[in-house]
Amino acid sequence: MKWLRKFLIWRMKHIRDRNFLIYLGIIVGVISGLAAVTLKGSVHYIQHWLADFSSERSYWLHIGYPVIGILLTMLVARYIFKDELGHGITNILYAISRKSAIIERTKMYSRMITSALTVGFGGSVGLEAPIVVTGSAIGANLGQLVHLNYKKRTLLIGCGAAGAISAIFNSPVAGVIFAIEVLLTDVTISMFIPLLISSVFGALVSKSLLGAEILFSFQLKDDYSFADLPFIIAMGIVAGLLSVYFTRTTFWVEGRLHKIKKPLLRAILGGLGLGILILFMNPLYGEGYNTIKDLVHGNLHDYLPAFFGENLAANPLIPILFFTAVILFKPVASALTIGSGGSGGIFAPSLFIGGVLGFVFASSVNLITGTDTLSVSNYTLIGMSGLMSGVLHAPLTAIFLIAEITSGYTLFVPLMLVSAIAYSTAIYFESHSLYEKHLALTGDLLPRDKDKQVLREINIEKVVETDLLKIAPEATLGDLVELVRKSKRNLFPVVNAKGELVGIITLDDIRDIMFDREKYDTVYINSIMHSPPASVSPHENMQSVMEKFEATGAWNLPVLDDGIYVGFLSKSRIFNTYRNKLRRQHNN
Repeated sequence: MKWLRKFLIWRMKHIRDRNFLIYLGIIVGVISGLAAVTLKGSVHYIQHWLADFSSERSYWLHIGYPVIGILLTMLVARYIFKDELGHGITNILYAISRKSAIIERTKMYSRMITSALTVGFGGSVGLEAPIVVTGSAIGANLGQLVHLNYKKRTLLIGCGAAGAISAIFNSPVAGVIFAIEVLLTDVTISMFIPLLISSVFGALVSKSLLGAEILFSFQLKDDYSFADLPFIIAMGIVAGLLSVYFTRTTFWVEGRLHKIKKPLLRAILGGLGLGILILFMNPLYGEGYNTIKDLVHGNLHDYLPAFFGENLAANPLIPILFFTAVILFKPVASALTIGSGGSGGIFAPSLFIGGVLGFVFASSVNLITGTDTLSVSNYTLIGMSGLMSGVLHAPLTAIFLIAEITSGYTLFVPLMLVSAIAYSTAIYFESHSLYEKHLALTGDLLPRDKDKQVLREINIEKVVETDLLKIAPEATLGDLVELVRKSKRNLFPVVNAKGELVGIITLDDIRDIMFDREKYDTVYINSIMHSPPASVSPHENMQSVMEKFEATGAWNLPVLDDGIYVGFLSKSRIFNTYRNKLRRQHNN
C-alpha cells in the first residue's frame, strides 16, 4: 500500500501525534454515529415489518420470532463470521487486556448484522453493546492501519465506544464517561480531547440524520422535594440489591445454557424459553424502551395480558404485581437470548429493569399512602440510573445519561444519591460488573491498579533465564566444581534424566567443602542439594509470581512446566523489565 506509506511519512513530518489523534477521533466518531443510525434504523424496520406481517395473521407469531432470530444469528455468526458472540463489551475488555488492543476486522460489521437479527426478531437484549463493539473495532483497526502503539489504539477503542453511546442517546458527556468508566483503565488529560471530539461527532451525525425520531428521550413533568429523601435512599438500596440479582441470575442462566454443547439445540431451547416468557409477559419482547416511555406517560393497560379482563386490570394492584414479575424475569429473558446464541447487550435490559422498578416502587408507595406522594415518571428515570450504576458499575455514566436524555439537570441530586447508593450496595456483594465478572474468573481482567497493570504486561516466557548450567543428582562434588569454573552464576539446578527439577545448589551450599579435594569423589549432589522455596508455572501471571517472591524472600525461583525444568526467574531481571515498560508507557 504505497499510498499509505507515503501518507504516514508525510504525516510524521507535518502533523503532531496529538493533533493526529484528534483527526482520527473525528473519523471514528462519524463512522460510529453512522453505524448507530444504521443499526437502529435496521432494527426498527425489521420490527415494523414483522408487526405488520403478524397483525394480519396471529399474535402467536410473536412467540416464534425470537426463536427464528436467535437461530439466524447463531448460523450467521458461526458459519459466516466464524465468531463466538457472548457479551460484546466483555470481548472488548478482553482485547484490551490480552490481545494488545487488536480487534478482528469482522467485528466492524458482524455485530451490527447479528444484533439486528436478534433484536429485530424480539430478542430481549439491547443494541448498545453491539454498537460499542462496532465503534471500538473501527477505532482499533484504524489505529492498526496507521501503525499506532497499544496505548493509542486503546484510546481509539474508547473513542469508538464514546461515539457509539453518544449517537444512540444523543448524550456526548455520557459517551465520554462511559468510555472512561468501563473501558479505559488509564486516562490522562491529553486523552480527553480525542474522546470528547469523537463523542461530539457521534452525536452530531445521529442528531442530523434522525432528529428526535427514534432517540430515547424524555421531557420532565414533575419536580422533586426534600420530603422524597427517605424514598430516594430506599430506592437506591433496592436498586443495588436488584443489580446483584440481575448479575447473578444472568450468570447462572448463561452457565446452564453453555452446558448444552450442541449450538443448534441450545439456540432452539433458549429461543423457546424466551418465547414462552414473552407469551405471558409481552414487555419482555425486544429492547423495551417503548415500554419505559409508556410507563412514564402512564400507558399501562396495553401491556397487561388479555386474560386479566377489564375488571381485574382496573385494580391498581394488578399492574404493580405484573410489572414486578417482569422485573424478576427480564434477567432470565436477556440471559436466554445471549446464552443461546443471540447477539446483544445488557445495557438496555439494565435501563429497562430500572425504569420498571421505579414505576413499581412509586406506584406501591402511592397505593399504600392513598395519594400521589411520588412522581411515577421521575422515579422511573431515577430507577434507570440506579440499575445501570449497580449492574454496569458505572455510576457517573448513569447520572449523566439520564440527565442528558431528560434535557436538564432537574433530577441531578436524586440521580447522584440513588446511583451512589445502588453502586455501593452492588459492589458489597459483587466486586466486578457483569462485563468484568467473566474475565475476572478466568484471570483475563486488566487491573486498574497501575502497578498490577504493568506487571501483567510482562510475559514470563520473555524473562525466564535458561542459561544456568544443570547438574544431575547422581553427579559428584568434583563435577559441580568443574561447572563452577565454567559458569558465571552462583545457582545450579539439579535435573534428573527425565528433565525434572529435583533440587537446587548454590555456592553457599558448597563454600565450606568445595576446596576439599578428598570429598570430590565421595560427596554426591543429591546429598547436598535442597528444594527451592517455591516454583513458578510458565502460564502464571506476574502478579502471582511477585507474591511468591515476596512470601519466600527469594531472588530466584525455578520455572516448571508440569514438573519439567524450564529455567529460572530472577527478581532483578523482572524489576529491570518492569522499569523499562514503565518508561515506555510514560514516553508514549
